[in-house]
Amino acid sequence: MGATKTDHFTDKQNELAVLCKAMGHPARVAILEYLLKNQDCICGDIVDFLPLAQPTVSQHLKELKQAGLIQGSIEGNSICYCIDQNAIKKLERYFTSFFNTLKTTKKTCC
Repeated sequence: MGATKTDHFTDKQNELAVLCKAMGHPARVAILEYLLKNQDCICGDIVDFLPLAQPTVSQHLKELKQAGLIQGSIEGNSICYCIDQNAIKKLERYFTSFFNTLKTTKKTCC
């Protein structure tokens, strides 16, 4: 069987792509912003905050959790979500390095 397209890239590149893809929907960005402000919360709180149906919010939470951007823990009949600080640190390191390199590069476009 042949290699998948992702096999041609580094683990770091693939990991970053997964994180960025998970953030590639405005509802997911809104969820992350909500969790930043509220530290942690129950799924129902997020549903009340967003103009989306509960199953849609749950799907977005699932995508964020699978990418590793958020964590969820069961509390009674609910799931409490919070931002995974390790994933955010990975994004911060990458983009800090990217922007620092961009600042020091003297090339002009085209």
